[in-house]
Amino acid sequence: MTGHSDPNIPQASECVVRYVLDHRAETMGGKVFATYNDDRPDWTYVDLHRAVVETANGLAEIGVKQGDHVLVWLPNGDLILKTLLAINYLGATFVPVNVAYRGRLLEHAIELSDAEVIVAHPELIPSLKDILTSKLTTVVYAGTREPEPVGSLRFIPESVLATANFVPPPLERQIQPWDNQCILYTSGTTGPSKAVLCPYAHVASTGIHTFPYMGEDDRGVIYMPLFHIGAFAYIAWAILKGGSVAIFDQFVTGTFWRDVRKTGGTFTTIMGAPTSFLLKSERTEDEEKTPLRYALVNPLTEQAKQLAARVGFRAYGVFNMTETSSPLYTVLDPEEINACGTPRPGVQCRIVDDNDCEVAPGTIGQLIIRSDAPWTMNAGYYKNSEATAETWRNGWFHTGDAFRQDEKGNFYFVDRIKDSIRRRGENISSHEVEFDVNSYPDVKESAAIAVKSEFGEDEVMVVVRPLEGRTVDPEALLNYLLPKMAHYMVPRYVRIVADFPRTPTQRIQKHLLRSEGITPDTWDREKAGIVVKRQKLSL
Repeated sequence: MTGHSDPNIPQASECVVRYVLDHRAETMGGKVFATYNDDRPDWTYVDLHRAVVETANGLAEIGVKQGDHVLVWLPNGDLILKTLLAINYLGATFVPVNVAYRGRLLEHAIELSDAEVIVAHPELIPSLKDILTSKLTTVVYAGTREPEPVGSLRFIPESVLATANFVPPPLERQIQPWDNQCILYTSGTTGPSKAVLCPYAHVASTGIHTFPYMGEDDRGVIYMPLFHIGAFAYIAWAILKGGSVAIFDQFVTGTFWRDVRKTGGTFTTIMGAPTSFLLKSERTEDEEKTPLRYALVNPLTEQAKQLAARVGFRAYGVFNMTETSSPLYTVLDPEEINACGTPRPGVQCRIVDDNDCEVAPGTIGQLIIRSDAPWTMNAGYYKNSEATAETWRNGWFHTGDAFRQDEKGNFYFVDRIKDSIRRRGENISSHEVEFDVNSYPDVKESAAIAVKSEFGEDEVMVVVRPLEGRTVDPEALLNYLLPKMAHYMVPRYVRIVADFPRTPTQRIQKHLLRSEGITPDTWDREKAGIVVKRQKLSL
């Protein structure tokens, strides 16, 4: 393997999955890499390497080549783990799809990917029936039961990937740090989701700097889905550091401490509502005897500090987004509340006004970032040069998030400049919510906004203006939306109005709707006894 001479860019041997995994299997092959909170057997580094090489050969046999984009539509488990790494082992690009996507969101993600192959859970495949204008030709389905036909798509069982061929497949050329390891979709805060190009050096930097206090003796607990950078970063960290991971299918308050203890997890991420859920739950023997020593907690609230003190782990905060590589993180057990920390080595962060002029400490502005090392942040947005140019204006990446800085240099997240909603760890596009609500026959227009829940994070409210002479029944609207939307996007609150507050140019003034919040005439689906849950997938 040949390298380059630029000391600012990591070598391929330091960040490219294929080369790092080969080295780990050779030097620490018998060490456990992955354990699970169900009955799946542990995987050592040798097990992982064999599964990845075997699957890479299987993908090559069905036509996947170096440089191809491959969609993966799977829940957490061993199949997504070996598949995403096998795609990278071939030098192809891993393109994960949120398992909650349906309808227009799904169609946009698939068409934008330019992928010909998708590896999917069989219970999700029926949702492909209305998406036949993409380049997709082949579906590799999990399990053994072949799904019902969908158009002209070719169906192949996952067993085809089990080739028993453990000879590394050849490459057309060496995989480089600046090659794209994955394409990850944003939430589409101001329009349709954007496809973030993530080079190997970017993903590696994210893994290392999201978990700066952990070493090879640690084990990260992953309960977030692996199509998110927050979960994928654990895999990058483990391979690069020689650590291990415990993979959960989801977060469940009642079994969390039991599963952490069972799997030996030493650190995890606790974001938003789970902080409140765990703090309000009864203390158990599993919590008292937990091996958990560290937690990345966002936001780092007073509640978070209370939880850390009760459980006995050390907490720290980080700011990150799909496009960046954790440019800010705090010290362990910081004194400050809600701080995101200070810039890590190798990055520069500024808070600026609309003209990119730096603002004074304490003044709110937009956070912009750049890295000293090339390729350690996103390489732009796939097939969206306009958005790439806008966000990388003046050589700095513009986050779209409002921040302030204190006199000590600590950065604090204030709000999203982009019009998004965050619920249960998911960023939700108001644009996407409104598109589906507006398709309801009796709705003239709508505005999706965030309102605070009792757990301190966002809930989705839609403010709806009916067509003239029509009425909108909130429960009927909800039943209409359920099959169209990801579960986390389904509004909790519906408010009916005759018209909206507007600007002189007739744009809806969402900030006024947000300030009004939950009014007495607002319908609440939870009070109506309607519970919306994510689809439980099983093989």
